[in-house]
Amino acid sequence: MELLDGISKRRSVRKFTDQVVDREVLNNLVKAGMQAPSASNLQAWRFVIVDDPLVVKKIKRFSPGLVGDPQAIIIICSDYGYAESRKSGTHYKEYGCIMDASMAAENIMLAAVDAGLGTCAIKSYTEKAVRKIVQLPSDIHLEILLSVGYPDGELRMVKRKPFEDNVHYNVWEKKV
Repeated sequence: MELLDGISKRRSVRKFTDQVVDREVLNNLVKAGMQAPSASNLQAWRFVIVDDPLVVKKIKRFSPGLVGDPQAIIIICSDYGYAESRKSGTHYKEYGCIMDASMAAENIMLAAVDAGLGTCAIKSYTEKAVRKIVQLPSDIHLEILLSVGYPDGELRMVKRKPFEDNVHYNVWEKKV
């Protein structure tokens, strides 16, 4: 698939079939995430691939934004302990980690489109409960959940604002 075609086809999917996503496919999605840019090449991201239906169900109970029945969840985390040991101050931990996790998430979502999968990025969850379910150590910060599965039904195209309404050249110009 051509990159720009994949970008235009990516949608937040909330309705999935019951077809199991092969673990090798999930691994390849995370490998794509690990190719994302990383501030100072720190690569403090960490990933938990959840493909056990019982664990998915437990996480879903504490994640109101996780709609539908995905076959897997990829949890993107940041290793705050590692980040702090390599960087001075809290700037990277506060901003760099979430930026890196977000770019990894987008790579994963685009790789999923290429694999015929659907995803949805989720930030509404009870962090304490999800942390406990997947047994995250205290210095690992939960950033984003990505639901993953085969889309059930046709994906509708989302209307985007016109290019001209969003782009300025060189200086901010008031739009009429």
